[in-house]
Amino acid sequence: MFDYDKWQEIFETIRKHKLRTFLTALGVWWGIFMLVILMGAGSGLENGVVSQFGSHARNSMYVWTQRTTKPYAGLPAGRYTQLRDDDIQAIEDRFGNMVEYISPRLFVPSGEISYGLNKGAFSVRGETPDLRFIEAIVIVEGRFVNEIDMAQKRKSICIGRRVRDVLFEEEDPLGKYIRINGAEYQVVGVFRTDQSDEEDVKESEETIFMPLTTAQQVTNRPGEVAWFVCTVNPKYRVAELEEGIKDVIRERHKIHPEDPQGVRSNNVEEEFRQIMGLFTGIRILVWIVGIGSLLAGIIGVGNVMLIIVKERTKEIGIRKALGATPTSIISMILMESVFLTFIAGYLGLLASTGMIALLKAFIGDGGAFFSNPQVNLGAALGAMFILVLAGALTGLVPAIQAANIEPVQALKDE
Repeated sequence: MFDYDKWQEIFETIRKHKLRTFLTALGVWWGIFMLVILMGAGSGLENGVVSQFGSHARNSMYVWTQRTTKPYAGLPAGRYTQLRDDDIQAIEDRFGNMVEYISPRLFVPSGEISYGLNKGAFSVRGETPDLRFIEAIVIVEGRFVNEIDMAQKRKSICIGRRVRDVLFEEEDPLGKYIRINGAEYQVVGVFRTDQSDEEDVKESEETIFMPLTTAQQVTNRPGEVAWFVCTVNPKYRVAELEEGIKDVIRERHKIHPEDPQGVRSNNVEEEFRQIMGLFTGIRILVWIVGIGSLLAGIIGVGNVMLIIVKERTKEIGIRKALGATPTSIISMILMESVFLTFIAGYLGLLASTGMIALLKAFIGDGGAFFSNPQVNLGAALGAMFILVLAGALTGLVPAIQAANIEPVQALKDE
């Protein structure tokens, strides 16, 4: 039930002690403000770093061979082993559906690439259709290389956006032919990457993909593979298959099982897990710092309530002498504590979310290491609820102290 007299007293107390009330509220305001700002900054940093992966499969790994460093099975150290299509097939046979997608690749020396009078230098790779399910490739026009291209060794290519912009400018590239190493290849698609890092975008979108079989034919390297990327069935972790896949290659090419250089790999899943582990630590640190700031503000509220009780000792004694119950005394002190905490916290929440909104509007999704800062609404409201509850508990001690004041002693108080 709304008690007009009690609220009138609360506002009268605030009016009489404006500076004290302001400084107390400032501590609470700053606590919730810092907590929300830190949460928003942490999410912006996490979004920025994660966006560098784009749609690249997190459950992927890259495998390649290097010169051996240990002799094995009568073969000397210093050998370079060449991966082949048979190795890829052996891996698929050994692991079956544990391997989700696997895409071998071969680099094609390209020299100067031209269309009409427009020329440029771009990376050319032979790839398989599975690549688009692994790397951050988004088809914007046409299609990617497909199984028919592979089977018929077609001179079909899918080009990056930067290749299109340089060679074709405003012209539609689909169906046109560009010249690579003196031979003409038909453009069947244009792709972009959805990664955020500028260097990764530039490198990816300045690439031309052709069927792996075509690349093997034009480079006179039938059956050869430079390296491959694969994804693991979500039921398994990449680390569970990583050494097994490398062992298949070691066995087939007689590489020492303990040679650290013969077969190398890059576990993208493990890298991503480490990054996520770092941000888990950042989130914990944010809450520790934020809660520390909140506690400082709440303790300030409690101290002010103790001062208020001390100042109003005689008034409380008179109230009790006139029949005021301990419950009414406690509720009066608690109402002031909760009101002050709630208003200061709410204003801090508004200010911090407004600041995050402005930061998001200014930065948006364009940052490579910081983008799309946002605050989890549930976490923010939870922090607000904890703040108000803590304010009530903090005000409870001086409230009980006020309720236990003896009227006779209170009237003697100076």
